Amino acid sequence: MSKDLQQPKQSEEVDLGQLFKLIGNAFERLFKFIGSIFYKLFLAFVWFVFFIKKHIIKFVVAGVLGIALGVFLEKNSEPTYKSYVTIKQNYETGENLYNSISYYNDLVQQKDYATLKNVLGFTGSEASSILSFSIESVISENEKLQAFDKYIKTLDSVAASKIEYETFLKNNKDYTHTYQQITIKALVRSNFKSVFDNIVGNLETNPFFVSEQKKDLSELISKEIALKEALAQSDSLKNTYKKVLEKDLKNNGSEIGITFEGNTEKNKTKEFDLYLNDLELRRELVEIERQKADKERIVEIISSKQDSGTVDNRIEFLSLELSPKVFYVILIILITMIVLMTIDFLKFLERFKDKI
Repeated sequence: MSKDLQQPKQSEEVDLGQLFKLIGNAFERLFKFIGSIFYKLFLAFVWFVFFIKKHIIKFVVAGVLGIALGVFLEKNSEPTYKSYVTIKQNYETGENLYNSISYYNDLVQQKDYATLKNVLGFTGSEASSILSFSIESVISENEKLQAFDKYIKTLDSVAASKIEYETFLKNNKDYTHTYQQITIKALVRSNFKSVFDNIVGNLETNPFFVSEQKKDLSELISKEIALKEALAQSDSLKNTYKKVLEKDLKNNGSEIGITFEGNTEKNKTKEFDLYLNDLELRRELVEIERQKADKERIVEIISSKQDSGTVDNRIEFLSLELSPKVFYVILIILITMIVLMTIDFLKFLERFKDKI
């Protein structure tokens, strides 16, 4: 029984040689795999170079045909005219504005010109000539960096360290930027000033923004009244101090100060301190005047090009705006390349026809 109960203890030993060998084999396979990828990419590059060399004349002919087609269509197709305005948002109207532009585009696509005329005040046949509405933010890369820096400063150090610039740009919506550009593309050269005015007017009559404007202006006016009262009291206090100082000079210049009792201690106020306080109050009044001027308009048109519009026949391709000649050169060369690659691929499959 005792022999059955006694079980020898077995120690597990790790063979370091086997472990290093497994690790070495894993790295060897990894490097071979990476090497095979680069080798295949190199073969693909070599094949592509010889493919271009083999069909270079065909690509040149395709490019010439693309230029000819682009020139022909540019001269014979109806010109497209573009008018635009740049606006400044004094309130957070961006989301509402973008939704409105999307709605106008839906009306154009549905050819609901009657509704479009009523909403935006088109006259005559202008509505039916509209091709599209578009809007985009007007902001430079430097301004984006400044916005990112300003946003980071509002966060604590731990949260700020986790926010990257690319993440900020990804989550930062275009409609949040102050300056926006609205564009109208049409088939006729026309003055769209009244249309742009109506787009802005629809925002300025929005009940929510009107209410916010009233509250902001009321708050600014109250601040202005309070600051003017404080400035008047400060002027009165300076006059009193001046009289005391003149009286003091007559009494052999003995030092006298005016003191004001605060919550917990007494502070001696000098004439220069009163002067600095006046400067600060006047600075705040100037800032309030500027804020009132900004809040008087919900949206402002700051620049425009809508008197007659400009010719714009550019074609959008892969988020790029290209001239017709460049667009058709790229298009025909791509089509030629796809056709030739398809023919070569079918010839390659023909080799395996007899093996099936």
